[in-house]
Amino acid sequence: MFEFIKNSRKILGMNSRNLKFIRPYNLKKAKRLADDKLLSKRMLRKNGIAVPKLIALIKTREDLENFDWQSLPDSFALKPNRGFGGEGILVVYGKKKNEDVWIKADRSPVTVEDLKNHIQNILDGSFSLSNTPDVAFFEERLQLLKLFKPYAYKGIPDIRVIVFNKVPIMAMLRLPTKDSGGKANLQQGAIGVGIDMATGVTTSAIQGKNKFIEKIPGTRLNLSGIKIPHWKTILTLAAQAQQISGLGFLGADIAIDKELGPVILELNARPGLSIQVANLAGLKERLERVSGLKVKGLEKGVRMGMDIFGGEVEEEVEGISGKKVIGAVEKVKFIGKNGKEIEVDAKIDTGAYSSSLDSELAKELGFGDLLDYFKTLELPKNFKREEAKTIEEDLRKKYLGSHQDLVDIGLVFSSHGASIRPAVKINFIMDGTSVVSRTNITAREELKYRMIVGRRDLKKFLIDIK
Repeated sequence: MFEFIKNSRKILGMNSRNLKFIRPYNLKKAKRLADDKLLSKRMLRKNGIAVPKLIALIKTREDLENFDWQSLPDSFALKPNRGFGGEGILVVYGKKKNEDVWIKADRSPVTVEDLKNHIQNILDGSFSLSNTPDVAFFEERLQLLKLFKPYAYKGIPDIRVIVFNKVPIMAMLRLPTKDSGGKANLQQGAIGVGIDMATGVTTSAIQGKNKFIEKIPGTRLNLSGIKIPHWKTILTLAAQAQQISGLGFLGADIAIDKELGPVILELNARPGLSIQVANLAGLKERLERVSGLKVKGLEKGVRMGMDIFGGEVEEEVEGISGKKVIGAVEKVKFIGKNGKEIEVDAKIDTGAYSSSLDSELAKELGFGDLLDYFKTLELPKNFKREEAKTIEEDLRKKYLGSHQDLVDIGLVFSSHGASIRPAVKINFIMDGTSVVSRTNITAREELKYRMIVGRRDLKKFLIDIK
């Protein structure tokens, strides 16, 4: 946080946003298009861009009185056409059997009378820009991607992408919470998670406008390290939306439907600035870096955004968290018992609790005597998983302390079957960081990597899964 404040000169303020970027680059015609959700979606659809399906439209009180409520599906989103900041959106997730009663995220009921009152408020302009009379529309509720189920409360997450001069310059994953009523809106208590532009992997996170968090509240789910699917497609869609809309400075909101893939929810001519806090990075500096560049085509713009701004967030996260950001495969250097240094490629495996070392490599590091000794032990065979804990306890009581290098004995179940492995204490260096590890030894000669690094040895690192 301190580093972020120190770099505040890079931050884009609201006045600067309005005067330097919205006023000169977002002309009135383009802003009118973005502010009219129905019109902008019609234009996007005409240009082959996927948008949520329109279910029904209510323009007047007469339309409201004559509307067939039976025609509505069990789940939908009701929106004001010219709404701003997520205000006035009502999302329902199910319907009571044999009743015209729908259910919201908080399980509260929504009756036909509730819908009528809400639509009346929309028609009166209660949620629109400048409180002008508006139009209400029903839209399909997108299907939640399996990846996001543990992270999103009821609603559909979306990705906000800022595009300027055909270049996507910053992005944020927005996760609905109980506080936000299932809406992906930071002002209402949703979670915003910064995204590395090169990889589409999440980094730092906030809830609301500026409360920094590391995990989903009430869970152990880390918000960093989520790999966003279809990442390049999402950036390309955002750049296409800028070209179609004519907005020079654009915020595109994109969701990922389980069946359809990336879908544009809406365009923003005045995107909010909290995205900077979520990313621990300033928009001002990024905007200045691409301003005036001659960008030949959308593909070039997307590539530039990924190349220029990928990794900057990663450096900020390292500085703030004190943790190194590493990839799925890293160089690991060992110093053996005889002082011999050996460097190997290791697979970073968050699915494994303990690290594992190839037996031949262990011999090179001076543990050959232990492996020869371990072969002489009387070890059980053909045991069942439910017996593992008892067997481990018995083996530890019997053999721990019987050899100076034997620090543990573990039973491991894998696709290759069950095995009993000795564990040794060993030091290794990864990305300049020293790790003291209790590592299992096993035969890995048929596998690609001579070592895997498990969760127990990754406490000093954040994982960038490419």
